[in-house]
Amino acid sequence: MDDTTFAGIQQAYLAAPSAQLAEVLVQAYIDRDDLDEGVEFYRRAVQSFPQIARDEWQALFEDDAGNDIDVDDGSSAADELARRRAKVRLVGPDEGAEPVNLDMYRAQATTFADVVGLAQIKKQIHKKIILPFEKPSLYARFRKKVGGGVLLFGPPGCGKTLLARATAGECNASFFNVAISDVLDMYIGESERKLGAIFEKARSETPSVIFFDEIEALAGKREHARNSSLNNVISQMLTELDGFSQANDKLLVLASTNVPWAIDPAFLRPGRFDRMFFVPPPDKVARSAILAHHMRERPCEDDIPYDTLAAKASGYSGADLENVVEMAADEAIDESLTAGEDTLIGLRHFQAALDQSRSTTTEWLTTARNYARYANDGGRYNDVLEFLKKHG
Repeated sequence: MDDTTFAGIQQAYLAAPSAQLAEVLVQAYIDRDDLDEGVEFYRRAVQSFPQIARDEWQALFEDDAGNDIDVDDGSSAADELARRRAKVRLVGPDEGAEPVNLDMYRAQATTFADVVGLAQIKKQIHKKIILPFEKPSLYARFRKKVGGGVLLFGPPGCGKTLLARATAGECNASFFNVAISDVLDMYIGESERKLGAIFEKARSETPSVIFFDEIEALAGKREHARNSSLNNVISQMLTELDGFSQANDKLLVLASTNVPWAIDPAFLRPGRFDRMFFVPPPDKVARSAILAHHMRERPCEDDIPYDTLAAKASGYSGADLENVVEMAADEAIDESLTAGEDTLIGLRHFQAALDQSRSTTTEWLTTARNYARYANDGGRYNDVLEFLKKHG
């Protein structure tokens, strides 16, 4: 795994820790022969997500007495890891293993009615993606394919995953949410087998939508790859995407990323992920609606000025706004405990929450601005430039 992809996964884990990302990071530390950092991360991750514990990892990260490795004992981490790898017999999957069961990835689709804001991008998706599914005969007459590859990119927490789920619902298609950790495997050849099986099963259930979140872990630039196994996975992914001209009719592959500039250019050529949609932070109207949405069924005062609060939350993502609501609820709970009586969530609680919070999209937009100005191949980031010009 190259440094850019590894750093991207680390950032994704810090922004939204999950068991799936923790597993990918642990395996990445092992693949990079980074035992010092790996044992520290594994120790913390298992405390938060006990379900990720594996016997083979435990054997790699513990000494012969069953205690955690002392990473400060002056020994060479690489030599120590090599010794433990030799000691632990890692048995790969049996030949002729059962095909991947895609049902484990099946997720509930929604509709655009469940997506607050993003009116412009929903309009574009309806025109370019959903209409071909609704009127296949019209598009067949003009020899236009139904399906293809679509890349959603933008700051974290702005609704890329929710938008993908809603797109599947609007297409009346089966929705399969495939985590990167479900594809990457420590055994040589197993990742490619899983990926091929996922696509093959999805093709048999068309119309269907496969969604890959954090796609940069599978589609990072190959010149930065540190091992050939990752290159093999990338090649397998490209092969499956090239099925669009043959067996991938009515199969839509959606992917999301926070770092589109880290994607290998081979994935972005026509016939693969040839359509890119920028999912920006919500505008003022959307921010107001998001706040009101997350306040449903919560005890609150009737006169909360969501429009005023939205104006003070410029640049906040949907996840940021949800966090503001949670912080306002915490303020109301603290006040209830102090007063000894129930308190409704009001404007003062939101003001306190906004004083303690900040936008998490600023850093991303700053980085994206530089790429949009100086590495905007083919106008790929024109939507980013327009957004920055409009919102500053």
